[in-house]
Amino acid sequence: MKRASLEVWLAIPLSLAVGISAVWAIRAKHESRQLFIELEELNREQDRLQIDWGRLQLEQSTFANHSRIEAFARAELGMHLPDDAHIVVISEPAR
Repeated sequence: MKRASLEVWLAIPLSLAVGISAVWAIRAKHESRQLFIELEELNREQDRLQIDWGRLQLEQSTFANHSRIEAFARAELGMHLPDDAHIVVISEPAR
């Protein structure tokens, strides 16, 4: 009878340990899945931002085109190139 009683008392903590480790494993797997879902969402966001960045760079290069800026300055601001008589060249003083 003593041996059976000892086995029962040993089985109880071992059963608890197995149960706790099973719950821990399930929780870890759930957290892993949640983190993977978040990672995938962040990857999609990164792809979307990368596309936006490329579009903005293309737009910037279009708007920063020298001929476009010069045409805007002439048409909208009434600017023009100065005559040669109005151009003054300043040189660096000799050392």
